[in-house]
Amino acid sequence: MNRLRELRKERGLTQKELGSEVKVPSTTLARYEVGMRIPVLPYLIALADYFNVSIDYLVGRSDVR
Repeated sequence: MNRLRELRKERGLTQKELGSEVKVPSTTLARYEVGMRIPVLPYLIALADYFNVSIDYLVGRSDVR
């Protein structure tokens, strides 16, 4: 999920900081970013809400945030 990495870096956050904010383990976020794991719906919602983007944008299905 390259968009997750892009959004995180735009805010200047580490994986650990983002994980603390959205209650997702930083190791899980790392696996999402490199494509080793697919986010479950509750985590997708939390991440999309945190970054104020749609889930479709987050997963690359839309270019509209």
